[in-house]
Amino acid sequence: MAKITEFRGYQGEPPIPKPDELVEPNIVTVQDGVPVKYPGCEGIGVRVVHPSNPRAPAENMGMVMFFVPPHVVLGVGSHHTEECYVILKGQGTMTLAGKQVPVSAGTFIHLPPWCEHGVENTGDETMEILICTSPPNP
Repeated sequence: MAKITEFRGYQGEPPIPKPDELVEPNIVTVQDGVPVKYPGCEGIGVRVVHPSNPRAPAENMGMVMFFVPPHVVLGVGSHHTEECYVILKGQGTMTLAGKQVPVSAGTFIHLPPWCEHGVENTGDETMEILICTSPPNP
């Protein structure tokens, strides 16, 4: 069993100064997002938190809901951004650094910069994948 560590909070001077007034959150749904199509893929992404979404215009991160129908493939690629994929629903296979890895609901995948990755829905229901990117992709 993993040892439970204590959260200590952020240390040192923050890179962004704290404003004098309260900062309001952006509360959005997938329906508030900006749809995006990935080249060569029949799945659809929705930029929920992203610089391109005026309802949640994040500057330093992007959060995309990616819907991958059965038998659909997002080909292998890599990029300089760090990402985390969270499989929320469904199952499939991810190609990670040349290896085939089965994934299903509850799987978290951290992708360091330039880590090759792709996904294929091998199940019989649409996969729902939450993708967090830092910095956000263009």
